[in-house]
Amino acid sequence: MSAPAIDPTLAALRRGDLAGARSLTLRGGLTELPAEVLGLADTLEQLDVTGNALTALPADFSRLQRLKVLFASGNRFERLPPVLGDCPALSQIGLRGCGLRELPGEALPPQLRWLTLTDNALERLPATLGERPALQKLMLAGNRLSALPASLAQARSLELLRLSANRLEHWPGWLAELPRLAWLAWAGNPLEPTDATPIVADLPWAQLQLGALLGEGASGRIHRGLWRGAPLANGGVREVAVKLFKGAMTSDGLPEREMAACLAAGAHPHLIAALGRVADAPAGQQALVMPLLPSGWQTLAGPPSLESCSRDVYDPALRLSGTAVVRLLRCTANAMAHLHRRGWSHGDLYAHNIAWDGQGGAAVLSDFGAASRLLPSSLGEALRRIEVRAWGLLAEELLRRCMTDVPALRDLAGACTQPNVGVRPTFDEVVAQVAGLAAGG
Repeated sequence: MSAPAIDPTLAALRRGDLAGARSLTLRGGLTELPAEVLGLADTLEQLDVTGNALTALPADFSRLQRLKVLFASGNRFERLPPVLGDCPALSQIGLRGCGLRELPGEALPPQLRWLTLTDNALERLPATLGERPALQKLMLAGNRLSALPASLAQARSLELLRLSANRLEHWPGWLAELPRLAWLAWAGNPLEPTDATPIVADLPWAQLQLGALLGEGASGRIHRGLWRGAPLANGGVREVAVKLFKGAMTSDGLPEREMAACLAAGAHPHLIAALGRVADAPAGQQALVMPLLPSGWQTLAGPPSLESCSRDVYDPALRLSGTAVVRLLRCTANAMAHLHRRGWSHGDLYAHNIAWDGQGGAAVLSDFGAASRLLPSSLGEALRRIEVRAWGLLAEELLRRCMTDVPALRDLAGACTQPNVGVRPTFDEVVAQVAGLAAGG
């Protein structure tokens, strides 16, 4: 019987070939962290041990004084190692799908900025979680949380919060007072209002012909396709996009909630919603048929990076006319106003979820993975205005890339991003204001 293969990176580490490394990725079913990792204490900034079988970290792990990022998803940590709290530079922790049941307060490093604990078994969070002033991104979908610690009211830098698929029954009052919160998801909790199943067409799989893969995200794969028998199509054949869902928990929440939102969104010229649901896809997969974007359309920006955390990454060469900026923002505001009128939040209003024509500013909003049902109450109004901040941030980002000053749009973006949630405009008011804007006006 041959010996198991050794990860080439681990072999190089043990030979001393990686001295001075700033980033290290180790695979191969490790059950303990190799001692040689701590030998990189003077330089190591990013450590990725995803997909191993670790259950603990060494007691002297905090020797990694320069470590900023730790990825350890798919391991077997039932308890977040308390030693992480002693790492002075550690700002990003990702432990998804590890079976975590306990999150000790002492495990939270002082510089914590981005914490991903998706798809674990946490029933409570430490009371001190909000006492991390840099906390900007908190991803908790797919746990067993029934409450949030009151200290999160102090998390004044928090911008993105994922709470989907937990056991939350009540909203904390402080949520609508967080001045920077812009991207929020809560679908799949008892506090989310129930919604009737949208009446949509069930399309037979036999009418679809899959083509090339167009893209892949956390929740599924999107293929180019032909729909034979499509109504109002030339010869009964229409080019479409077909999304095949993976059925696994994503960082935003449950794929079935994404499907429900996509179906409930209804037809709108600036939304990529569903044309129908596929009733009999192979292997029991869930699938949606959606409009196919015109040739040449492109994504407005890339998703956030490790450095940008909650902000999209744009092509440095991107330059936009004032007319294009106004049109892009008008399209997006109209799409959001439509969703809000139908009782849904989007939860992920980002440039990386906007496709546009690459020149004139025609645009559509996509990706309902973080969408949630809105509450018909004063809290529901606050939740709507939280999303208005996301639009305001988008406006600021586009204005920084605009070749023409648009003072009125700059003023509107300021109103949408002001820290007092209650006095931000609604999307209906944003639509009314942006409709009258002109470049340079």
